[in-house]
Amino acid sequence: MKYVGIIGNNSTESTNRTLMQYIARQFADQAEIVVFEIRPMPPFKASEDRTVPAEVQSLVDAIADSDGVIISTPEYDHTIPAALKSVLEWLSWSSEVMRDKPVMIVGASYGRLGTSRAQDHLRQILTSPWLRARILTSEFLLGGSQQAFDEEGNLTHETDVENLRTHFAEFKAFTEIMNEIELKEAAE
Repeated sequence: MKYVGIIGNNSTESTNRTLMQYIARQFADQAEIVVFEIRPMPPFKASEDRTVPAEVQSLVDAIADSDGVIISTPEYDHTIPAALKSVLEWLSWSSEVMRDKPVMIVGASYGRLGTSRAQDHLRQILTSPWLRARILTSEFLLGGSQQAFDEEGNLTHETDVENLRTHFAEFKAFTEIMNEIELKEAAE
């Protein structure tokens, strides 16, 4: 399996970055996870000549070459950050790379509820007509994220580790099922 991991904010001090890096390390024996920062990507702006910035095209190419996408989003005022929304706008405007692509959403937040509302909003965006991704329905919500990692960036609570393992196993199975469906549809 090959996945693209998207760090869903442009902050340099992000527990979502720590979470995505942890996921890439923790599951390296099960999948190759290429992590993308959205920080260098310009804000979305449609152009008449449909020019796509190189940073965006690099992400589009990586997603096209992957089996699925993992997005780690914070929650800002009950929604996703504007920078992540901008990246999704680039993806929907420049390609159909997300169409039927399996997506796993995770999130880390300082608050107790994790990123439940942001994840709901992200699901709505990802299922819009121009993205049409396939989203794993289960959630990994990491609340109290400022205290959730040790100095090496590892999760410190075994329940969080086990929940993430279960979530990732579900995503791998979901990806395999979606790939089988896609192969059957292509053969017909």
